Amino acid sequence: MQFKKLFLLLVLCQLLSCSNKSDLTKKSTLNQKSTLGLTSEREHEIREKVEDMLDTMSLSTKVKTLVGESSTPLLKHGEAISGYNIKGATTLPQQIGISCSWNPELLKTNTGYTSRMMRSLGTTLALSPMLDVSRNAKWGRMEESFGESEYLTARMGLAFINGMQTDDLSKGVATTTKHFAGYGGKNQNDYEFLEEILMPHEVAVRLGNTQSLMPGYHAYKNIPAHASSFLLKDILREKWEYDGIVVSDYFAVKQIFTSYNYAKNKLDALVIALKNGVDLEIPFGDCYQLIPEALEKNLITMEEVNTSVRRILTLKCRLGLLDEPLIINDTIALDSKSFRNRAYISATQSIVLLKNNGILPLKKDLEKVALVGPNAASVESLLGDYTYQSLKLYWDKQPIDRHNPELITLYDGLQNAIGQEVEILYERGCDWMVERKDPSKTAKSMIGDEREKNVVELHQDHVTDYKKAIRYAEESDIIIAAMGENRYLCGESRSRNDIRLAGEQEQFVKDLIKTGKPVVLIIFGGRPHVLTAVEKGCSAIIQAWYPGEEGGNAVADILTGKVNPSAKMTVTVPRTNEQCPIWYGKRYKNKKPLYPFGHGLSYTTFSYDEFEISDQNKTSSKWITVSCNITNTGQRDGVEIPQLYISPKGLSMPRPALSLQGFTRVALKKGESKRVTFQVSPEQLAFYNQEMSQVIEPGTYEFLIGASSTDIKFSSLIELKGEEIKLPLKNIFFSETLIN
Repeated sequence: MQFKKLFLLLVLCQLLSCSNKSDLTKKSTLNQKSTLGLTSEREHEIREKVEDMLDTMSLSTKVKTLVGESSTPLLKHGEAISGYNIKGATTLPQQIGISCSWNPELLKTNTGYTSRMMRSLGTTLALSPMLDVSRNAKWGRMEESFGESEYLTARMGLAFINGMQTDDLSKGVATTTKHFAGYGGKNQNDYEFLEEILMPHEVAVRLGNTQSLMPGYHAYKNIPAHASSFLLKDILREKWEYDGIVVSDYFAVKQIFTSYNYAKNKLDALVIALKNGVDLEIPFGDCYQLIPEALEKNLITMEEVNTSVRRILTLKCRLGLLDEPLIINDTIALDSKSFRNRAYISATQSIVLLKNNGILPLKKDLEKVALVGPNAASVESLLGDYTYQSLKLYWDKQPIDRHNPELITLYDGLQNAIGQEVEILYERGCDWMVERKDPSKTAKSMIGDEREKNVVELHQDHVTDYKKAIRYAEESDIIIAAMGENRYLCGESRSRNDIRLAGEQEQFVKDLIKTGKPVVLIIFGGRPHVLTAVEKGCSAIIQAWYPGEEGGNAVADILTGKVNPSAKMTVTVPRTNEQCPIWYGKRYKNKKPLYPFGHGLSYTTFSYDEFEISDQNKTSSKWITVSCNITNTGQRDGVEIPQLYISPKGLSMPRPALSLQGFTRVALKKGESKRVTFQVSPEQLAFYNQEMSQVIEPGTYEFLIGASSTDIKFSSLIELKGEEIKLPLKNIFFSETLIN
């Protein structure tokens, strides 16, 4: 009997040992390049096939290939930032919301499902993800970003790519990472650009093996991105050895001439773009249709044309589009139960509890709840830019079909959650008050998507009764105020100088507070808002973002406590308009925000202790190890997101005061403790010196672990010893994490 027990114990130990080894092996792939199932033999076959095709292609067919019209076969593209944007497909939370989950695996699973859906419908090129580091909440496209941290943006972007392209590209969908590079930011110095802004793109190319890349509408050093030899040749092709395609943003090649006057005419714009490596012009090939004329005038060579055609054909081969028989995934339901559940889980992990004085979760003895505000029963509150529904509303002026897929508003969600026990008194009370009544008046000088010129606001008659809403508030036990943005206040070409609650919303919330009833403020939209005027008077504040089709159920379940919130902010919530742009990297010197980067509350509490950090750290070390215990000290199960930051001290070059270099999600039952270990590579500390060489420099570094960028639980100085190491290219971008 004793022998049997000993044998079983040994087997258990062996299984645990294998489990740990498996976990470590799994983690080690984080800094390895995805092969996409492309063996050297397969790549050789593809090269031979492409050259054979080039030899027999007419010039007309080559031109069609470069403007996306070639049927050999068609490289069909679509948006996929929050699910595939076709009618009826599952609508996920907007990208800024997903980033607040701090959960790359969640995102990878989502994009894997979206990839199968797109592939089954013949779409093999996704014009996503967006990898712009976004540090100004006034920018309309912040909602499409993963936030203000280049590290988190790179991690989430890599997960998006790996899920979409899959381990076998012949069964997946190629990603188009965008916008290369520096779009949405101003006044970036060379060091910030090289070390931070480029990082997510470098990871996408060198680890994610993204097969398509899109420059931005912006200019870098006064040169349009689509015409930049430095970006598209020196960095992308030569330094990073990128071998995928470069696809233009809509109308951007023409804008080299029309918006920037960097070219004399469309023919000149074509020459500049093609010579700098823009392979595919979309949507109509306004300039690339002139390739025969450019060849005739000896402005370009046939080899330059062939180079771009070769890249596009190579991508088609890698996607299996030229295989016999063509691989087509089985057709799948556009909004299956399983993917709706993914939308729900994603929303619950994306919604951030910013403030809670104990009013949440809602008490069981409530009798009446006032639900007010323009986003209380609005389907627009659920939908990010580039969802099918939003595009149809904004571009084509078509009302949203709320039943395809089924869109669950906050009103619907609360009815589902508490409608049988609690009386819900609903009244909008006020409208969004769209500030820009006629976008076409400001679009003529616009640099961006030219479809904006034809946009006219679709006026919807929302009946609001301000006094009735206040009366409902006075009669109720608690007020839930759903405020924020709609499609005309946020998105591409919809930046705002004033990001307080628009129109009457701020005054409406003030009047709700005056009733003396507790106010739970829920903000829907694509950016953080300046809430200083109402923040103190609210009992709780939730940042819901654009939470997707299941958003109403997700918010309601967080309100009632069925779900314990775990999300944390990936952008800073400014205290005033004047603070923008603001980000955690400067440690908010002289700019105390309303809520910092990394902040987010739970219905339970966590403690951090037993910190350790390795000694004898050298520039040549493989890892610097930092660890601590985290304990759930509250009365509910929950998830904590510990964050590792590094602060260099007194190096030869000015460095960001704080830099996120690790994070993980830790699920803890009440009373449970787990040990979290971060392994940091010295390569993560590399920076560009005065000679513009990337180096790992010995010196003093502070390592910090916190629950947010300001809620620091542990910090320790280390001396990194050894020789300065020149690093032409990083091989390690991310810390490895072990939880036990």
